[in-house]
Amino acid sequence: MKDGPTTDDLFAFLTTEPNAEAGAVHPKAMPVILVAPADWKVWLIAPWPEAASMQQPLGDGVLKKR
Repeated sequence: MKDGPTTDDLFAFLTTEPNAEAGAVHPKAMPVILVAPADWKVWLIAPWPEAASMQQPLGDGVLKKR
């Protein structure tokens, strides 16, 4: 590497098709949002086939404008 070894803070997020609210702003995709604390643990430790099943939009009407 040009800079030598580095420590970097990186992140990523998983997207899915948008629900009605997100689609009005960005019709291509929205982030997957896990709202139930029990889902967080599944997402972090489950085998990929189980975690991948969580890749779906929130239901229409769940997101609210502020």
